[in-house]
Order: sequence, then C-alpha cells, then structure tokens
Amino acid sequence: MDQQAGQRDMTASAPRAGRWLSLVALLGLAGCGDRMTNDILPGGIPARTNLHQASGLPPESVRTVSRRDFGWRVIYRPAYAPPNAESRTAVALCGLERRAPLRIQQQPRLDPTADPGARIFDIYCA
Repeated sequence: MDQQAGQRDMTASAPRAGRWLSLVALLGLAGCGDRMTNDILPGGIPARTNLHQASGLPPESVRTVSRRDFGWRVIYRPAYAPPNAESRTAVALCGLERRAPLRIQQQPRLDPTADPGARIFDIYCA
C-alpha cells in the first residue's frame, strides 16, 4: 500500500511542477524579447547605436564610449590606437550628431592602476 500511495503523491505533484516550470519558462522568454529601443541619446543618436564601433577606434583599444551632457567621454588604450586617435574619434562621434568637434580635453586618471595604460578624454562638439 505504501508504494501505491507514493505513486499517487508523485503523480499529483507532477501537474503542479509542470505548471510551475511553464510559468518560469514564460517569464524567461518574455524577458528575452526584442531589445531594440526607440530611446534617443542627447544629440539625437539612437540608443541602440554601437558607440564603440562608431568611435572609429580599433576594438582592442576602445574601453568605454559614453554620451554625456557636455559631449562624449572616451576611455581608450593609446598603445593599441592609431596616430591621431583622439581627433579621429572626435570627428566620428561629433559626426553622429552632425556637429563639428569643438575641443578635446584630457582627464586625469583617478586610479591609474585600475586599467594600466588607459587614457580618458572628453570631446566637446560645436
């Protein structure tokens, strides 16, 4: 009799477990939908733009490209970048906004050990 009772308990819990797994799968799939966005960054750049690629820097040199209120902030590794990388990057990023570069300003590294050899600069567009 104990064996039959155990089988009934297992068959009774199977539909509950199936419903639970279905709910988890549905929520998981809902979170994996199309992530394209219509959000626009300041300057009119679509948020889905690959800023690393748009910077014109080689992939191995670019660390961070971000749009800020004043313009652009770029962290890159000059050892892996071509000559005049900062000015080329300024032209490319300001070009996304259909503006000309106004100035490039070097920023000091607050923690130079965090990413040895990396340099930070800000780009202001006209």
